[in-house]
Amino acid sequence: MLSAKSLFQEILDNDESFRLFCSIAASGESQGGWENARIAALVPESERALAPKITRHGADEDKHGRIFNALMKKRGLEPVPVPPETDYTMLLEQHGIGLAHEKLKSEEPLTVQDIVTYLSHSRVTEQRASEQMDLLRKHFADHPDLGRAVRMISGDEDNHLAYCHEELLRFAARGHGRAIQRTLRECALAEIRIYRDVSLAVMDHMGRLLDWPRPKAAVLAAGIHAVYAWERLAGWRRMVSLRMPERRDALGGPATSAPEFA
Repeated sequence: MLSAKSLFQEILDNDESFRLFCSIAASGESQGGWENARIAALVPESERALAPKITRHGADEDKHGRIFNALMKKRGLEPVPVPPETDYTMLLEQHGIGLAHEKLKSEEPLTVQDIVTYLSHSRVTEQRASEQMDLLRKHFADHPDLGRAVRMISGDEDNHLAYCHEELLRFAARGHGRAIQRTLRECALAEIRIYRDVSLAVMDHMGRLLDWPRPKAAVLAAGIHAVYAWERLAGWRRMVSLRMPERRDALGGPATSAPEFA
């Protein structure tokens, strides 16, 4: 029976597919680490209190990249180049989700509106990350090789999502509510389309590596399109709601270190 668990287990059991999966994940996390580090450095003076939390967010993302690289190294594998069509983070930036890299590479301080935009975009993408890691934690939390990594990354992503909710509510209370809701909606509708395209591209590469028969590949593609149809109809709304999280000040402390993988 085709299920999320059996599909990922198949990817995990094959060195080439596992290497591609980890390479894609490590690249995206490392890119997110760089982006957050630059945003922390360019935070406007009026919002400097946010800088340590943004720095913590970036440090977590860097840590996740190191974890995925360590998982490959443990199996004697080297990273592979990430196919452009599977590069979720790069495609988000190309479609205007997140702050433009040109802006982040300059030394010009960001504006308050830039920070609101960053938090709104992060709220959408961290929803996706939290859900994906929750799925992996459900099936692989006790896995002898992946368990510690999955549990740690999943907890971090939940913290990132909580932080976005709390900070966006703070900015909404200061009069940015309308801009936040407009940005969240635009970002969510763009993200679900990019996620569909990336998912199709990743499954195409995995299918060739794992020699999937055409009917299996077709079923997986149909499933991806079905998820997109649901998200386009109504599922995107879960990405734009705001509520005060149970985890308050989720990024208020130092980042935790990555576990060792012997």
